[in-house]
Amino acid sequence: MVENEGNSKARESIKSVKVLGLGCSRCKQLENVTRRAIEQLGLDVDFEHVSDPAKISSYGVMSMPALVIDGKVVSYGKVLKTEEVVELLKNLNQ
Repeated sequence: MVENEGNSKARESIKSVKVLGLGCSRCKQLENVTRRAIEQLGLDVDFEHVSDPAKISSYGVMSMPALVIDGKVVSYGKVLKTEEVVELLKNLNQ
């Protein structure tokens, strides 16, 4: 695999990615999409699916599923496409 500068930057910058959700089908879909995006970019990040309601509420999220990158809620209330998650990951490294 040939790395471009964007992939290298993402690998160095992003430390953690979390999907917040109680385990519904939409939450599982976002988890799968997010895992694919991480794999496409070749990221080495801590990934976690948070299903504990107390932990979810600590992010202030009322609508799930939600996507959290390095502690920042970047999406909530919808299932993103793989391409959208890839773009979010890339944009957070600029």
